[in-house]
Amino acid sequence: MRILGLNHDMFISSAALIEDGNVIAAVAEERLTRDKRTRAFPRKSIAYCLEEAGIKIEDVDAIATSWNPGAYFRKFNPLVSNKRRHMAEHLFAVPDHLIDMFPQGDHTAPWLELRIPIMGHMCRVFYVTHHSAHAANAYHLSPFEDAAILTADSQGEYESTTFQHGQGSTISKLRSIDFPQSLGAFYATFTEFLGFRPNSDEWKVMALGAYEEGHNPYDDILEEVVSLDQDGGYTFDLSFFQGFMPDKLNLYTPHLIARFGEARQADEELCQRHFQIAGAVQRRAENLAFHMMRQLQKETGSKNLCVAGGFFMNSLLNGKIRENTPFEKVFISSCPDDSGNAIGAALYAMNDILGNDTRVPQTHNYFGPAFGNTEIAEAIEKYGLKAEPCENIAESCAQLLEEGALIGWFQGRMELGQRALGCRSILADPRQASTRDQVNLAVKYREKFRPFAPAILKEEAAKWFNIDSDVEVPFMEQVHMVRPEKRDAIPACVHADGTGRLQTVDAETNLLFHQLISAFRKRTGVPVLLNTSFNLNGEPVVSNPTDAIRTFFSCGLDVLAMGNYLIKKNG
Repeated sequence: MRILGLNHDMFISSAALIEDGNVIAAVAEERLTRDKRTRAFPRKSIAYCLEEAGIKIEDVDAIATSWNPGAYFRKFNPLVSNKRRHMAEHLFAVPDHLIDMFPQGDHTAPWLELRIPIMGHMCRVFYVTHHSAHAANAYHLSPFEDAAILTADSQGEYESTTFQHGQGSTISKLRSIDFPQSLGAFYATFTEFLGFRPNSDEWKVMALGAYEEGHNPYDDILEEVVSLDQDGGYTFDLSFFQGFMPDKLNLYTPHLIARFGEARQADEELCQRHFQIAGAVQRRAENLAFHMMRQLQKETGSKNLCVAGGFFMNSLLNGKIRENTPFEKVFISSCPDDSGNAIGAALYAMNDILGNDTRVPQTHNYFGPAFGNTEIAEAIEKYGLKAEPCENIAESCAQLLEEGALIGWFQGRMELGQRALGCRSILADPRQASTRDQVNLAVKYREKFRPFAPAILKEEAAKWFNIDSDVEVPFMEQVHMVRPEKRDAIPACVHADGTGRLQTVDAETNLLFHQLISAFRKRTGVPVLLNTSFNLNGEPVVSNPTDAIRTFFSCGLDVLAMGNYLIKKNG
């Protein structure tokens, strides 16, 4: 059975093709159109998925998308019934009226189905509720047969947080917290207050908190902003927020300014007050999440936890879950944000709607386009470049890294998710602290306080990070403390608070990347490379050889490694 999953008109449109539970292909539309964070319909992504599978769209058994307009039939019925503007909206006008003829209650199903005849082919389209797609992206990709599921973002149709339970191939919703009570909106509001782009720059706030010093007065103030409920939920004082009112300019209110001081302007120099606010916001977000997780564990009795939604792009929080909750195992997919909902919608349709038991645990996120040496050579020739063919690209690049080169690494299938995991990466030697500033300023063109991730051989991770030997972080989704005795060995990858957002690299899932790090360890004794996504600030990660070549010559990289070819700026 093949299901095409779609995420569009959300953050980062995407498409995915699922066959009997296996992800055959998946890609974010931004990578193919070069329009970062595009919300456009993912036409190019769909075309790629079908081409990768060698099929046509009429060969797909069903289509699932990660938004359910049926959620609005009851929620906003008085505003829209009898007021449809186009005859096509008759599709929804009829349910608007029919739903009032049924007994009153919760009419919001987790999915809506349409059957559309197209050229003799009956196309089944499932509209999956946004947080159901998030839950499926978490649970149906996990290795668990039983797990508590927590999803959180700014807002789905109306849900912002859901408590769910996965058992076998079925997900059951326990309850939800609805917008404007929203963890995602909380973090986005303070992101904007600190002078950054909301729903985009939240990780900057996460990074800033590491620089706070002394007693933090904002911890007490944030207890006024949000309180913990006895049922495991939370309640925000909405006098601090106005993002739910579309006619207001900012997400924050004058009341928030009165309690926290003037908002920072985008070009204003950062000071200790901003660091303290960021630190307090991060701590409060963590406390809220752990509060919900503890209650969810009581209700489900499960020792396993799956989390998803844009809020759980917060890798600093993710790394603290096991030590602050009763859960023994935690799974976070490579794409807990909206881009992963193409997979989530398809898996929800496959398992929860159509009743198939086809769950395949995620071990990697290399679902995007790949380019062989022939295609790479054609691009090199097209642009008149000089390139060196290499018999052992891993060994050659390990030597260049040891010598201080900054390398653009373009290999294999592109990753799905916002983090590059060794296929579309910028790599550097982590042994000099100055490398961090060099990559930030001359390559990524971003703020100096932004940290970089250490990619480490999986078998070495527990020796370098304060984690148990059974902990794996394959998707760079968790931050952990670097062991004190190891920090001076990899200063370019150690943040101000002694942490690193690590990626554990497994030879079974990315053999070439593992070989590269192994070759670097043999030369230096360090099983770690500085790893960041292969893109410039404000641009999507590179997808094809042309993207890689243009980005390489637009920044301070020294070497471009594509397939078995090396391109050097110094000739």
